Amino acid sequence: MPQTRRDFIQQAALAGAGVLVAQTGWSAKSYNRIIGANDRVRVGVVGFSDRHRSSHMPCFMNHYKELNFEVVAVSDIWNKRREEGARMWKEKMQNDVVACRNNEEMYSKKLVDAVFVGTADFQHALHAIEAVKAGCDAYVEKPFAETMEDNRAALKAIKATDRIVQIGSQRRSGSNYHAAHEFIKSGKFGPITMVELTWNVNQPGRWRRTALLNQIKKEDTDWKRFLMNRPDDSFDPRKYLEFRLFWPYSSGLPGQWMSHQIDTVHWFSGIEHPRSVVANGGIYMWKDGRTNWDTITAVFDYGPANDPKTGFQVTFGSRMHNGDENPAEIYYSNGGELNLNTNKVSPRGGLTRSKAGEMNMQENLLKEMSLSEVEQVIASANTGGDRLTSNHVRNWMECVRSRKQPNAPVEAGYSHSIATIMTNAAVHTGAKVTFDEKTQEVMANGKPFKY
Repeated sequence: MPQTRRDFIQQAALAGAGVLVAQTGWSAKSYNRIIGANDRVRVGVVGFSDRHRSSHMPCFMNHYKELNFEVVAVSDIWNKRREEGARMWKEKMQNDVVACRNNEEMYSKKLVDAVFVGTADFQHALHAIEAVKAGCDAYVEKPFAETMEDNRAALKAIKATDRIVQIGSQRRSGSNYHAAHEFIKSGKFGPITMVELTWNVNQPGRWRRTALLNQIKKEDTDWKRFLMNRPDDSFDPRKYLEFRLFWPYSSGLPGQWMSHQIDTVHWFSGIEHPRSVVANGGIYMWKDGRTNWDTITAVFDYGPANDPKTGFQVTFGSRMHNGDENPAEIYYSNGGELNLNTNKVSPRGGLTRSKAGEMNMQENLLKEMSLSEVEQVIASANTGGDRLTSNHVRNWMECVRSRKQPNAPVEAGYSHSIATIMTNAAVHTGAKVTFDEKTQEVMANGKPFKY
């Protein structure tokens, strides 16, 4: 690869602070120059979930000593997970870890400066509000919000503070994604004409918790606190433990997987949300009582709201009954494609000389180039792989120290939530769904979408 192109890709990778540990230049000595750097940051866990155990915990352990962080409290409304979390973190930290029955108890005791939020999908925005109102910085898992009411409330609450909030959209801490963003932003790719997003698996047990269903009892948790602002409902272990399969506790495929991929569309294009969405699908294979689809195709129109003749199309397809667990993101322009599975820009599909000549136009073919010298793409059915998440957790920890905005600030979560809520509205109404800029409402059949 020519030196200039290699330099460009390396510079693009460096565009986002905290993308890679080796490239940030951050060190223990660097932090000593920051006011308050010698103060240990006390971290609390909001929800000792599978996501927290398998991802947040090992990623935090990669960086906590250097950046002087420690976990001191675990808040979980189920006594089993609360006790388990406190025990596991005590073993990791070699210090006392307080087990709290709920967030109110943890915050009222002034135990923590920052928190990981890894609770049920519909709770993320509400728990983020609680965190910042308690004066805490927060790492908040996606999807950020599942209703516009929660989305607007959380954005307002966070923006009213100076708290550092990182949304768990870890692609924003991948250097290959930064290189792709800079290439598109440079204008060399040309206008985006279409984006294809796919995420297919073959997992009958995905989001099931069969081994735990007979272990949880109503008296061992706080069902009312679990429901938060959702409609009153009778205690149901499946909705508690397998919430991703049931609306209104989760939108399922859009919130879990599409939220990651649609975030890159917003980031790369600079457009904050779709103009319209339609969706089709159903429960075609896993008829286990779930209400969220196991198969979906959603089609989005993106572009300026005031210029319907300008824009591009995005498709998202996902199925849970046949797939190689290799999510794909391919960006197209008239000159070729940018493929984030292969990490390559290529002239594939671009306008050739013979076809251009038929219309007295000029050939338009992108030059072949690779993003892989920066970093191999990391995307899998566990939403990103440990390296990406480790980069992302570190970026949050660095920003807690520096008070700079993280790679995925709250605005990123607000935007991906608009897209997922629009998709969910299309799923539940069958309508072509739009977004009202003035009211910040998702509109279906001429009225705001409500569950």
